[in-house]
Amino acid sequence: MTEAAGNRGWLALVGGGEFSYDETLDADRAWVEKLPPGPIGFIPAAAGSNDYPRHFGEYMQEAFGREVEIIPIYRSRDGRRGRNSERIRDVAAVYLGGGVTDHLLEAIQETPAAEALAAKVRDGGMVVAIAAAAQAAGRVARSIFRGELIPGFGWLPDGVVEPNFEPEHDRRLRKMLAAPGVRWGLGIPAGSAVLFGPGGVLEAVGTLFRLRDPDGDLEVLEEEE
Repeated sequence: MTEAAGNRGWLALVGGGEFSYDETLDADRAWVEKLPPGPIGFIPAAAGSNDYPRHFGEYMQEAFGREVEIIPIYRSRDGRRGRNSERIRDVAAVYLGGGVTDHLLEAIQETPAAEALAAKVRDGGMVVAIAAAAQAAGRVARSIFRGELIPGFGWLPDGVVEPNFEPEHDRRLRKMLAAPGVRWGLGIPAGSAVLFGPGGVLEAVGTLFRLRDPDGDLEVLEEEE
């Protein structure tokens, strides 16, 4: 899994969990520690909620002393606004909140905001995505409508991600791995995370599960002590 080898920045994918109960604290610490000074930009498109970014901002302030700035992308017209692309460029990191994968992709895919997010990772910044937003990072994602596979952002060009993963329930990950052009998949349990960094670096927080074949065995990837 070396898709990030040509990037100078980081892509952090968090499997899920409630930050309000500190379930993502270890995962969040891993990416926050890599940030330069400046606010963290929160994109609420997946959930469309005003409360979510407010609570996330309170959590970031209390846990890490970091300021959160809302980047108001809720639908595709917001993704096309140049000011939002500038916000993505200027913040220390961009956090894609969880919710519904379809909503996030509809709001950002094929817009200047998508280009700005890709540039953030490519040029030395940080993009973080949790739960449904983490799944959108792959070549394909699972639609909430009838479970069909739809194109993801492709930040992992031949990889797919199943968040909130439970190894005894791996059917969805195997189905995504069978999609054309997909070579590997990651199952990321709630509270765990994977960070793709410069030069192909991969850092695990907690336990991850990798699959290289739809009918293959799950491999366990664990955080190094």
